[in-house]
Amino acid sequence: MGELLRRYWWPIATHDMATRVPVKRKLLGENLVLYRDGSGTVGLLAEQCPHRRAALWLGCTEQEGLRCGYHGWRFDAEGNCLEQPGEPADSTFKDRIKATAYPVQELGGLIFAYLGPSPAPELPRYDLFVWDDAWRDIGHAELPCNFLQIMENSVDPYHVEWLHGRYGTFLRELGGKDTPLPVVTKKHVKVAFEVFEHGILKRRVLEGHTEEDEDWKVGHPLVFPHMLRVGAAGLATFQIRVPMDDENTWHVWYQTYRPEGGAPPQPEIPVYEVPLYDEKGEWLRDYVDGQDIVAWVTQGAVADRSKEHLGKSDLGVMLLRKLYAEQIDRVEDGEDPLCTFREPHDVIDLPMEKDKFGSAVEFRQLWTRESSIRYSPIKDEIFALFGDPVPSWV
Repeated sequence: MGELLRRYWWPIATHDMATRVPVKRKLLGENLVLYRDGSGTVGLLAEQCPHRRAALWLGCTEQEGLRCGYHGWRFDAEGNCLEQPGEPADSTFKDRIKATAYPVQELGGLIFAYLGPSPAPELPRYDLFVWDDAWRDIGHAELPCNFLQIMENSVDPYHVEWLHGRYGTFLRELGGKDTPLPVVTKKHVKVAFEVFEHGILKRRVLEGHTEEDEDWKVGHPLVFPHMLRVGAAGLATFQIRVPMDDENTWHVWYQTYRPEGGAPPQPEIPVYEVPLYDEKGEWLRDYVDGQDIVAWVTQGAVADRSKEHLGKSDLGVMLLRKLYAEQIDRVEDGEDPLCTFREPHDVIDLPMEKDKFGSAVEFRQLWTRESSIRYSPIKDEIFALFGDPVPSWV
């Protein structure tokens, strides 16, 4: 699985994390250091200096590169050793030393890293990352569980009516609110999944709807190997699951806001941390994303699937596991896995229903209040952007 995942570009940081101050990051089990030098170049190096193994986050950025704080060895973004104070002036020792370095690219307010073999594929320019007429914000949190059990949730539509519908309503009842959450309480009549060029397309028919509705005709994708796309009525979100190691995942909520006619220019993309616990130290679960998080992490750091009992409602989970296994085989056979792009491109457009759950605007209003967006520093501006009133069920 690790060999497969190394064939992809992964978000390693939000744009505001790459500064003149080196920061620790972790991806695919590797401890790394991210920095932006005085020239604006972003570098990503293995955490330990190849000299005496001190951490490079104990370092200072120069006009070019990062200097180890222990003995002053300096490295550029390709890992080349540029300087070795203390060595003889005529020494060629530095030319034989190289720090482990990985390529990075910036796109849409995120910094992506590639940890796989050369040549690196193209960084996929998925539509939400490149739209020029949308607002964005980025939420993130570190979750204590394996990324795969988070991805499996993306092909588990039945949890919506139970975890968010029934359980979410139950919590509202306990809190004295007698109105159930709209939209998410609708019963699933039929679901289907199909592998397509970008991953798995998820379709559903809800009670009172037909196969002519967009939830079935269009659906929305799990983008292989690590993203879910969801939204409606000008709101579109990527949920990006980044494996830090086997037992921890950096979860990124990447939101775009694109009303009819587009959004005015946005000065900068705000970034915020999504809290996990309430004031009592309990898991937050009074909103949709909080309920998902608790369902993921309570399976354990790595879910013990030998103790599961899957039913027909779990066909999407079975298909996703099969797809991972098939792509592992492709890599072992020396082939590129699904969603590898070798040719330069401007944008990759992904399918997503516009009239989600047959109530697009109502879904948007629910999502802006019941997802991680509740913690966005621009949530009030988002309501105003769409002209959304505060609904009666809040």
